[in-house]
Amino acid sequence: MTNHIALFEPLMPANTGNIARTCAGTNTHLHLIEPLGFSTDDKHLMRAGLDYWDKVEVTYHKNLPAFLETIPDLSKLYIVSKFANKDYTDVDYQDTEADHYFLFGKETTGLPEPFMRQNPEKCIRIPQNDANIRALNLSNTAAIVIYEVLRQQGFPKLERTHTYENDKLK
Repeated sequence: MTNHIALFEPLMPANTGNIARTCAGTNTHLHLIEPLGFSTDDKHLMRAGLDYWDKVEVTYHKNLPAFLETIPDLSKLYIVSKFANKDYTDVDYQDTEADHYFLFGKETTGLPEPFMRQNPEKCIRIPQNDANIRALNLSNTAAIVIYEVLRQQGFPKLERTHTYENDKLK
């Protein structure tokens, strides 16, 4: 079982970098759906301080249909959107026999409206005060969702404690 975060046409390298760090720390596979609003070549990554990029399993997809073709069980695709009617915490992610895929839209426009209208049952939402903000930050949203998934799954293959030689808590 693997958890997957997919970013549809991400524009902001800082968001993608933060999400990549979360993926590296949670053993989550990252999917980038082109076109990207930035370059991920080594020179740009190192300049951005993404020295953990080699710890992230990244797959690039030419477009949304190409990404969808790689998902073996579309019932395990979750579309994260402020327009969903179901909270992300209302879903049971404990099935450790299947991979789980979480699709996030572009920072400025989200996912294509026709695609959203075809898949309302796959949409999940993080509750927010819509009168105060348009949307939560993309990298924060990805972290919130993946940690709920991992919590339900018992944090598989993640360290639950860590100590240092001069541990301040000991």
